[in-house]
Amino acid sequence: MPTELTLRDHARGAVRDEVMKRAWLLFAEQGFEATTVDQIAAAAGMSRRTFFRYFSGKDELVLERLLESGDRVAAALRDRPSDEPAWTALRAAFDEVVRPQEQHAAHSRALQLMLRDEPAVRASVLERRRRWEEVLTPLVAVRLPRRHGGRGPDVRAAALTAGALACLEVAQEAWVDEPRSRLSTLLDQAMAAVHPA
Repeated sequence: MPTELTLRDHARGAVRDEVMKRAWLLFAEQGFEATTVDQIAAAAGMSRRTFFRYFSGKDELVLERLLESGDRVAAALRDRPSDEPAWTALRAAFDEVVRPQEQHAAHSRALQLMLRDEPAVRASVLERRRRWEEVLTPLVAVRLPRRHGGRGPDVRAAALTAGALACLEVAQEAWVDEPRSRLSTLLDQAMAAVHPA
Protein backbone atom coordinates (compact mmCIF):
# COMPACT_ATOMS: atom_id res chain seq x y z
CA MET A 1 0.00 0.00 0.00
CA PRO A 2 2.75 2.58 0.78
CA THR A 3 4.23 2.01 -2.71
CA GLU A 4 0.87 2.82 -4.32
CA LEU A 5 0.69 6.07 -2.35
CA THR A 6 4.22 6.95 -3.37
CA LEU A 7 3.42 6.36 -7.03
CA ARG A 8 0.24 8.41 -6.74
CA ASP A 9 2.14 11.21 -5.02
CA HIS A 10 4.81 11.08 -7.71
CA ALA A 11 2.18 11.31 -10.48
CA ARG A 12 0.44 14.18 -8.68
CA GLY A 13 3.76 16.00 -8.33
CA ALA A 14 4.48 15.55 -12.04
CA VAL A 15 1.08 17.01 -12.97
CA ARG A 16 1.59 19.96 -10.62
CA ASP A 17 5.04 20.61 -12.10
CA GLU A 18 3.65 20.58 -15.63
CA VAL A 19 0.82 22.96 -14.74
CA MET A 20 3.26 25.33 -13.03
CA LYS A 21 5.58 25.23 -16.03
CA ARG A 22 2.71 26.10 -18.41
CA ALA A 23 1.43 28.81 -16.09
CA TRP A 24 4.81 30.53 -15.77
CA LEU A 25 5.22 30.52 -19.56
CA LEU A 26 1.86 32.27 -19.82
CA PHE A 27 2.77 34.68 -17.02
CA ALA A 28 5.96 35.60 -18.88
CA GLU A 29 4.01 36.27 -22.09
CA GLN A 30 0.91 37.98 -20.68
CA GLY A 31 1.54 38.88 -17.06
CA PHE A 32 -0.25 37.53 -14.01
CA GLU A 33 -3.45 39.57 -14.19
CA ALA A 34 -4.05 38.89 -17.88
CA THR A 35 -3.58 35.13 -17.52
CA THR A 36 -6.72 33.23 -16.58
CA VAL A 37 -7.12 29.89 -14.87
CA ASP A 38 -8.92 28.68 -18.00
CA GLN A 39 -5.88 29.52 -20.12
CA ILE A 40 -3.55 27.72 -17.71
CA ALA A 41 -5.78 24.66 -17.59
CA ALA A 42 -6.05 24.57 -21.40
CA ALA A 43 -2.28 24.92 -21.81
CA ALA A 44 -1.80 21.99 -19.41
CA GLY A 45 -4.44 19.89 -21.21
CA MET A 46 -6.95 19.78 -18.39
CA SER A 47 -10.29 21.25 -17.45
CA ARG A 48 -10.77 24.16 -15.09
CA ARG A 49 -12.32 21.77 -12.60
CA THR A 50 -9.28 19.49 -12.74
CA PHE A 51 -6.99 22.50 -12.25
CA PHE A 52 -8.70 23.21 -8.93
CA ARG A 53 -8.02 19.65 -7.77
CA TYR A 54 -4.32 20.52 -7.86
CA PHE A 55 -4.22 24.23 -7.00
CA SER A 56 -6.34 26.66 -5.03
CA GLY A 57 -5.74 29.38 -7.64
CA LYS A 58 -3.16 31.36 -9.56
CA ASP A 59 -1.57 32.74 -6.39
CA GLU A 60 -0.53 29.26 -5.31
CA LEU A 61 1.21 28.73 -8.65
CA VAL A 62 3.32 31.83 -8.08
CA LEU A 63 4.15 31.19 -4.44
CA GLU A 64 4.99 27.53 -4.88
CA ARG A 65 7.49 28.21 -7.67
CA LEU A 66 9.11 30.99 -5.63
CA LEU A 67 9.43 28.68 -2.62
CA GLU A 68 10.94 25.92 -4.77
CA SER A 69 13.66 28.37 -5.80
CA GLY A 70 14.35 29.05 -2.12
CA ASP A 71 14.64 25.31 -1.45
CA ARG A 72 17.25 25.04 -4.22
CA VAL A 73 19.24 27.92 -2.72
CA ALA A 74 19.04 26.29 0.73
CA ALA A 75 20.24 22.94 -0.65
CA ALA A 76 23.15 24.67 -2.39
CA LEU A 77 24.02 26.50 0.84
CA ARG A 78 24.00 23.22 2.77
CA ASP A 79 26.38 21.73 0.20
CA ARG A 80 28.97 24.53 0.44
CA PRO A 81 32.20 23.73 2.32
CA SER A 82 31.56 23.97 6.05
CA ASP A 83 34.51 26.30 6.63
CA GLU A 84 33.40 28.78 3.96
CA PRO A 85 32.32 32.16 5.41
CA ALA A 86 28.56 32.66 5.51
CA TRP A 87 28.50 35.63 3.10
CA THR A 88 30.67 33.81 0.52
CA ALA A 89 28.54 30.68 0.84
CA LEU A 90 25.32 32.68 0.37
CA ARG A 91 26.68 34.32 -2.77
CA ALA A 92 27.62 30.93 -4.22
CA ALA A 93 24.25 29.43 -3.27
CA PHE A 94 22.42 32.26 -5.05
CA ASP A 95 23.86 30.92 -8.31
CA GLU A 96 21.04 28.34 -8.12
CA VAL A 97 18.65 31.11 -9.16
CA VAL A 98 21.06 33.46 -10.95
CA ARG A 99 22.32 30.93 -13.54
CA PRO A 100 18.88 29.86 -14.81
CA GLN A 101 17.74 33.48 -14.95
CA GLU A 102 20.76 34.43 -17.06
CA GLN A 103 20.32 31.38 -19.31
CA HIS A 104 16.69 32.31 -20.02
CA ALA A 105 17.12 36.06 -19.76
CA ALA A 106 14.15 37.30 -21.81
CA HIS A 107 11.72 34.95 -20.08
CA SER A 108 13.21 35.64 -16.63
CA ARG A 109 13.15 39.41 -17.08
CA ALA A 110 9.46 39.29 -18.00
CA LEU A 111 8.74 37.27 -14.86
CA GLN A 112 10.80 39.60 -12.67
CA LEU A 113 8.83 42.54 -14.05
CA MET A 114 5.60 40.73 -13.23
CA LEU A 115 6.76 40.06 -9.67
CA ARG A 116 7.85 43.66 -9.25
CA ASP A 117 5.03 45.53 -10.96
CA GLU A 118 1.81 43.55 -10.58
CA PRO A 119 0.00 44.31 -7.30
CA ALA A 120 -1.81 40.95 -7.39
CA VAL A 121 1.43 39.05 -6.72
CA ARG A 122 2.83 41.38 -4.07
CA ALA A 123 1.67 39.16 -1.19
CA SER A 124 3.39 36.14 -2.77
CA VAL A 125 6.62 38.11 -3.16
CA LEU A 126 6.52 39.17 0.51
CA GLU A 127 5.77 35.61 1.61
CA ARG A 128 8.66 34.36 -0.51
CA ARG A 129 11.02 36.75 1.26
CA ARG A 130 9.78 35.66 4.69
CA ARG A 131 10.05 31.95 3.88
CA TRP A 132 13.49 32.27 2.28
CA GLU A 133 14.73 34.06 5.41
CA GLU A 134 13.17 31.34 7.55
CA VAL A 135 14.92 28.52 5.70
CA LEU A 136 18.28 30.20 5.09
CA THR A 137 18.90 31.84 8.48
CA PRO A 138 19.60 28.60 10.41
CA LEU A 139 22.00 27.51 7.64
CA VAL A 140 23.83 30.82 7.97
CA ALA A 141 23.86 30.60 11.78
CA VAL A 142 25.93 27.39 11.81
CA ARG A 143 28.64 29.16 9.78
CA LEU A 144 29.09 32.01 12.26
CA PRO A 145 31.65 31.97 15.06
CA ARG A 146 30.25 31.48 18.52
CA ARG A 147 29.49 34.61 20.49
CA HIS A 148 31.53 34.88 23.66
CA GLY A 149 29.53 36.00 26.65
CA GLY A 150 26.71 37.31 24.49
CA ARG A 151 23.38 37.85 26.17
CA GLY A 152 20.01 38.16 24.52
CA PRO A 153 19.07 37.02 21.04
CA ASP A 154 21.75 36.48 18.41
CA VAL A 155 20.57 38.47 15.38
CA ARG A 156 23.71 38.04 13.27
CA ALA A 157 22.45 35.21 11.05
CA ALA A 158 19.09 36.87 10.42
CA ALA A 159 20.82 40.17 9.56
CA LEU A 160 23.27 38.50 7.17
CA THR A 161 20.51 36.54 5.47
CA ALA A 162 18.22 39.55 5.12
CA GLY A 163 21.11 41.65 3.81
CA ALA A 164 22.09 39.05 1.22
CA LEU A 165 18.50 38.68 0.04
CA ALA A 166 18.20 42.46 -0.27
CA CYS A 167 21.33 42.43 -2.45
CA LEU A 168 19.81 39.73 -4.66
CA GLU A 169 16.58 41.70 -5.05
CA VAL A 170 18.42 44.96 -5.83
CA ALA A 171 20.56 43.17 -8.42
CA GLN A 172 17.50 41.57 -10.04
CA GLU A 173 15.72 44.93 -10.27
CA ALA A 174 18.75 46.57 -11.88
CA TRP A 175 19.12 43.62 -14.27
CA VAL A 176 15.50 43.89 -15.37
CA ASP A 177 15.93 47.58 -16.14
CA GLU A 178 19.24 47.20 -18.00
CA PRO A 179 19.08 44.35 -20.55
CA ARG A 180 22.80 44.56 -21.42
CA SER A 181 23.86 43.88 -17.82
CA ARG A 182 24.72 40.51 -16.26
CA LEU A 183 22.80 39.51 -13.16
CA SER A 184 25.79 37.71 -11.65
CA THR A 185 27.97 40.83 -11.99
CA LEU A 186 25.31 43.07 -10.45
CA LEU A 187 24.88 40.65 -7.56
CA ASP A 188 28.65 40.55 -6.98
CA GLN A 189 28.73 44.35 -6.92
CA ALA A 190 25.77 44.62 -4.53
CA MET A 191 27.11 42.02 -2.13
CA ALA A 192 30.63 43.49 -2.19
CA ALA A 193 29.21 46.93 -1.35
CA VAL A 194 27.39 45.62 1.70
CA HIS A 195 30.06 43.20 2.89
CA PRO A 196 33.46 44.10 1.39
CA ALA A 197 36.00 41.26 1.34
